[in-house]
Amino acid sequence: MQANLTDETFLIRALELARAGIGLASPNPYVGAIIADAQGDIVGTGTYTYAGVKHAEILALEAAGEKARGGTLYINLEPHAHQGRTPPCTEALIAAGIRRVVASMPDPNPKVSGRGFAQLRAAGVQVEVGGLETEARKLNEAFARYVRSGVPFVTLKSAMTLDGKIAPSPRITARENAENKFSGSWITGELARAHVHDLRHQHDAILAGVGTILADNPLLTDRSGRARRRPLLRVILDSRLRLPLDSRLLESVARGRGSENPVNDILIFYSSAPEQKKLQLQQLGIRVEQIAAHEPEHRPDLRAVLRRLGELEITSVMIEGGSTVNGAALSAGVVDKVFLYYAPTILGNANAIPFVASERFDGMKQAAQVKHVDLQHFGEDFALEGYLRDPYGE
Repeated sequence: MQANLTDETFLIRALELARAGIGLASPNPYVGAIIADAQGDIVGTGTYTYAGVKHAEILALEAAGEKARGGTLYINLEPHAHQGRTPPCTEALIAAGIRRVVASMPDPNPKVSGRGFAQLRAAGVQVEVGGLETEARKLNEAFARYVRSGVPFVTLKSAMTLDGKIAPSPRITARENAENKFSGSWITGELARAHVHDLRHQHDAILAGVGTILADNPLLTDRSGRARRRPLLRVILDSRLRLPLDSRLLESVARGRGSENPVNDILIFYSSAPEQKKLQLQQLGIRVEQIAAHEPEHRPDLRAVLRRLGELEITSVMIEGGSTVNGAALSAGVVDKVFLYYAPTILGNANAIPFVASERFDGMKQAAQVKHVDLQHFGEDFALEGYLRDPYGE
């Protein structure tokens, strides 16, 4: 390996290793580690995966062997100093003779944050913190929200025209469908739609309302082609269990029942529904749970839904709903981040379906404020990524 690389270069590589754990590490954080020997050559690397159990720094130590003595650990997240699924990594680093630790950020868990650094410093290890911290914090923003609050990090995703419409009016859609002129109702182009699967791959669950299922009959699957430790959980809000038994969503579960490894990756939350429909869904292998209703709409309470998903160790949820669910999520204050795709199109119809349907935001004082905005381009389309609140609670 090339010697005399800068600390920032090593941290960039550590972050790349950490990103290799996306889809494989949840509900734990993404961590990548590099060990450089006393001459500055890379002698060990590691990426944490939940199924692999061993932490990234332990994998790097094992790869480095005796070459780790007197070397430097580069890591995107503070080494842990507590007993969890594995023994404390700090003790292994000290025993291996690591001279210096360069980390991007402290552990976001307030119960343990700083303990790893303190233990290393007490043993005479030189510790430096803060390189590429912005990138490191973004990578583990879902873990930070989850470990601090017990509920998942929520991203609200939508695709719309420049005038904020997510679909034509139902009347126009029905007419064009009847005339066989409506080609799948896609608003954005192929590049943006492919990127949606990258986003899905980054999340533990996707959430939609039954209205989206009735209107679009989607699969809501991760088709990124990259490995996942556990399937993308498809969460449906269906207050009265109107979900059609012949929907593509349910048919995908039925097709998998005869396979060697059947997947139960659909969870439906309802408020009040006929017992017969509930039993029909359960007979198909679908998980159905009743949850408190939000008044006066009598729809499943989103805060209760997220608390339940947190209990299931779901650390991140992407909402892909219609205007009603989007409005409910914003009104409930559960959205951490928005990722909004825009096509260079103006639908120009007053009856077209808007991005948000909510009566709560009736003035600028009530408007949801999006901060730390970043723009990305996907061919002719572009996307706005921004935050409604800080997942680190600062």
